[in-house]
Amino acid sequence: MAKGDALGEFEQIVLLAILRLRQDAYGMTVRREIEARTGRESAIGAVYATLDRLESKGLVRSRETEPTADRGGRPRRIYQVTAAGSKSLERTQKALASMMEGLKLRPV
Repeated sequence: MAKGDALGEFEQIVLLAILRLRQDAYGMTVRREIEARTGRESAIGAVYATLDRLESKGLVRSRETEPTADRGGRPRRIYQVTAAGSKSLERTQKALASMMEGLKLRPV
């Protein structure tokens, strides 16, 4: 894996949240999924910054929904993991598993 190809922890978490949410993966639901599954509170700005970064890397793509009344006539931006995003997530997970192989983690 070349330098810069590995995903950071939060990038992995965001990609996994998008995969879990499927068609409901927009900024706020991604944030809520992360908090529900990890107990980690994330600023919505951090989620959107990560989504933008992942999209610029070609790891996710987004589309706008039709405007809705509940959003004051504004559309939502729905995110989807690309094939490159899935491959990157898989490579990063394999690298972590390889590094942990044979280790017994113990409290410090």
